[in-house]
Amino acid sequence: MTPRLSLSAEAEADLAKAAAWYEEQGAGLGLEFTRAVRALLATIERDPLRYPLARREVRRALVRRFPYAVYFLAESDTTIVIGCLPVRRDPQTWPLRADG
Repeated sequence: MTPRLSLSAEAEADLAKAAAWYEEQGAGLGLEFTRAVRALLATIERDPLRYPLARREVRRALVRRFPYAVYFLAESDTTIVIGCLPVRRDPQTWPLRADG
């Protein structure tokens, strides 16, 4: 059985903010970012354990073509995306989402 994928409110806000920023950089770039993230989320949903642990139980998957990473918790019946953040962002900011 494939675990169900869900996005936290923080992750949805991250995605919206990043897509808006990319769209400001060039027409259509925000849509390309969104498509790349959706493709990655589909892969995560199918096989979440293929991605390495980033810290404790939090896993990380890199977004193709964009310097972003999707952070998520892979549980037996659900996969919870807790963030989509720039890879250069301070790594101490996202673990707080996994705890709360």
